[in-house]
Amino acid sequence: MPSEESTLSYADGRLLRNGAEHRLLGGAIHYFRVHPAQWGDRLDRLKAMGANTLDTYVAWNFHQRRETDRPDFDGWRDLVRFIELAGGRGLDVLVRPGPYICAEWDNAGFPAWLTGRPGVGLRSMESEYRRAVTEWFDVLLPLLTPLQANQGGPIVAFQAENEYGSYGDDPEYVAWTRQVLLEHGVTELIFSADGGNDFYLDGGALDPAANPTMLATGTLGSRGAEAIETWHRRRPGEHFIAAEFWNGWFDHWGEEHHRREAAEAAAEVEQILDGGGSVCLYMAHGGTNFGLSSGANFDGGLQPTTTSYDSDAPIAEDGALTGKFHAMRALFGRFTELPELGSLAEPEPVLPAQTLPLTPGLELLSALRKPAGVASKTPLGFEELNCPDGLVLYRAQPILPRGGYQLRVDGLHDRGIVYIDGERVGVFEATAHEPLQLQGSGERAVVEILVENQGRINYGHLLGQGKGIRGLLINQRLSFGWTQIPLPLPDFSAEQLQQFSVATERSVAEPGFFSAHLQLVEPRDTHLALPGFGKGFVWVNGFLLGRYWARGPQRTLYVPAGLLQTGENLFTVLELEHGGDAIEFRERADLG
Repeated sequence: MPSEESTLSYADGRLLRNGAEHRLLGGAIHYFRVHPAQWGDRLDRLKAMGANTLDTYVAWNFHQRRETDRPDFDGWRDLVRFIELAGGRGLDVLVRPGPYICAEWDNAGFPAWLTGRPGVGLRSMESEYRRAVTEWFDVLLPLLTPLQANQGGPIVAFQAENEYGSYGDDPEYVAWTRQVLLEHGVTELIFSADGGNDFYLDGGALDPAANPTMLATGTLGSRGAEAIETWHRRRPGEHFIAAEFWNGWFDHWGEEHHRREAAEAAAEVEQILDGGGSVCLYMAHGGTNFGLSSGANFDGGLQPTTTSYDSDAPIAEDGALTGKFHAMRALFGRFTELPELGSLAEPEPVLPAQTLPLTPGLELLSALRKPAGVASKTPLGFEELNCPDGLVLYRAQPILPRGGYQLRVDGLHDRGIVYIDGERVGVFEATAHEPLQLQGSGERAVVEILVENQGRINYGHLLGQGKGIRGLLINQRLSFGWTQIPLPLPDFSAEQLQQFSVATERSVAEPGFFSAHLQLVEPRDTHLALPGFGKGFVWVNGFLLGRYWARGPQRTLYVPAGLLQTGENLFTVLELEHGGDAIEFRERADLG
């Protein structure tokens, strides 16, 4: 019978695996950011880097998009298969089930239906929140506990919550996050993870004297020696693990692309390892925020994360082995025997560079007005409309004053395009929301506001913030009597996309739908660019690939071969600003 003692333990500052001294050399890869046809390949590359451990979060909203949905663990969501693939390659697995994961993922992994409940009390001892988490774990954890290493599987540790010291300071809640894992059959090591200094430990780590079996780990990108000294002072006897070493960084739309020199990142990792610690690279392979899964930060305004989650990681978004990969491999090789690279060192074949003409479909408003609307006296938010993501088209018919007036939107956290009687009059962004100065006739007019949910906040006290608008102000007067058309873009069917893409004679410069057909003999990876386009979304064979935005820094979208097929392939574009006449397939990524 397998033992139920934890595979990993620690004593006198050493990490032990089944009683033998062990150094954890890990890297994060998220199954939800990698096409499942590539799971094995990316795990092979992690192993080739010298890693002995895979780290992955579990994104609740990836498995249960709506409250009425049965949690889905099939196909792309087959978490068990991903973990078993890692185990088959001799990798240990750290599972981080949250429910809060941050990860620059939409809503930090929480479903919108949960955070939209008034008074739910996120990340606290509030009963409604704990009930929902427990019900989720009732489904999730029975899939994972049989995969524990002490039962013959690859999982050697579970994280309780995530970086709670960056959010709150309730030790009762932190203790509950550990207890709920135990109650669901977790017998392997349980750990917390917090920033690498006293402030974060104060809020997120349990007292080691009262909880000697909950290891505190660190999340950091530098000053590893200082973090180890902090752990020696605060957590004597524990082995220091950098559960997240940030060897790269993610990007926001409209900001600079992040790069970190390989030698500098490796020198910081070396400092941790030379200090006797263990390390898990975040990310080893970042992957892609497919669909509308990217989250957002807030620093004086919303900062939406790009579709690419390349993160300047050792294994690039398209699987390429970077200079950082080789630097980390050389470093890990000091502590483990390295496998041969073999064919992994060869570049992956890609589609040849080419340009594909686009056919304009329905004009933007004509298309988006087609689905049925929901009537209300005051505007309804995305959550009330059961629209987790995408767009909502709001419509009211206020009386516009004679002469000059101001038009404002209340409660907008993202981006709203304003139309009056079908004519675009302005754009509101939460980062620069000045009133529109307009002229009216004293008559009623149709005011439409197309609101884009650009990603829910994944870090900080604004976690769970709602999406949509609360009201329309004409000078100081509110408008009542609304119709809302929810447009959850990832749910669009092939029939809807085909309907929207019916060829029209409109100018390609106008916003709206576009389509193109690509014939392939052999599907291969490619990088999609949309020159001349402003902001919008792309589907590949009915799958929502992601957002694009001329604001950058990202200029191409990664298209894995698994989304393509032999024969005809359909590309559908929804442009919100101004279109172009072609899309390009490039052989290399351009992330800015």
